[in-house]
Amino acid sequence: MLYNYSLVFILLILFVVIAIDIFPQWYTWQSRIYIGRYVSRELWTKKVVRKALQWLKNTPTIKLTDNNRLIIIDIIKGNYKRNAIQHWQKAALILGLTECHKKTKNKLCRKEIDAFLKSNFSNGNWKDQPQEIDGVILAYAVLNIYWINHDNYKPIYDTAYQLIQDLVGIDGTVAYRKYAINYRFVDTIGFICPFLVLFGIKFNRPEAIDLAINQITAFNENGLLLNTNIPCHTYEITNNLPVGLFGWGRGMGWYAIGLIDAWSILPTENSYKKVLEQSIVSFAKTAIKFQNENGSWSWIVLDKSARMDSSTTATLAWFLANASNIESISTLCICAKEKALEYLRSVTRRDGAIDFSQCDTKAIGIHSNEFDILPFTQGFCLRTIYYN
Repeated sequence: MLYNYSLVFILLILFVVIAIDIFPQWYTWQSRIYIGRYVSRELWTKKVVRKALQWLKNTPTIKLTDNNRLIIIDIIKGNYKRNAIQHWQKAALILGLTECHKKTKNKLCRKEIDAFLKSNFSNGNWKDQPQEIDGVILAYAVLNIYWINHDNYKPIYDTAYQLIQDLVGIDGTVAYRKYAINYRFVDTIGFICPFLVLFGIKFNRPEAIDLAINQITAFNENGLLLNTNIPCHTYEITNNLPVGLFGWGRGMGWYAIGLIDAWSILPTENSYKKVLEQSIVSFAKTAIKFQNENGSWSWIVLDKSARMDSSTTATLAWFLANASNIESISTLCICAKEKALEYLRSVTRRDGAIDFSQCDTKAIGIHSNEFDILPFTQGFCLRTIYYN
């Protein structure tokens, strides 16, 4: 009898382990049936909004690894997920849904964002304080919510600003991680620069704006491929030499977010506005040059035969939507942005989830081979759809 119970127990464990591996793969497979078959932009947009609202309430876990076998081992070891990755997923959803509410006054957008604030913050402060710089973009997303009193959330913003200050290196720019204090990642441009500019303007902290511009200009000097506007993954500050891939797609996206959001936030009379505008014009022309015929960008933008990446496409679409306000490149940007949105529509699942985004990067030069859903992509697609 004891033997029978033991056998049943072992079989049950095996079933659970196999189910954890197989069910996500089966779900992805069946979700891609009839992908992209939306008869109108309006229907597609409604589906994308609905999925974003669902994900803000229950954000899918973005895996740390590409491993699809014996996932239970990664879960037990704590190698399956990390809060830092989830922060930029949630931030993008808030940014996208805020843009949606601004344009449509969709009551559900406001309701779900307010519910998110209530569940994640208490007395204007974090319930679970971020330990990594990825959390700064979540603070930026909250700072973008136009119907709340931002003075009531000042502790959130002060904590984010201090997190940045703790990572300022000897060169006066901000590192991505303490364990890599001498490296300046392109990701950091997107994570911190928009926040620093908006924080500086709202709370009269000009030194925050200075830090943002310094971060961008230093990367322009040391992190771009010679005589181009193509960023590398990172550069090392003791020798100012690039490290990692040039033309990594989402790296292009992080650079684009930092550049365009900082520029858009700055008032016209600010002296930094013109400096950033020159970079925007140059970068826009470069980005459009590497856009694929179907409107996408590849995960390595320099290689059009590389796999197409929806996260790169969504972030560059957002960049182009804003850059179209610059008269000299307006028509060029609008055309490229529309092509990008059409591509994103073509890879949207039946339930409104945009597919085929490159998953999380593991380290310098070690990029994911997995292409799946990413709430970050969903959010930036919504920002683009509802911009202006």
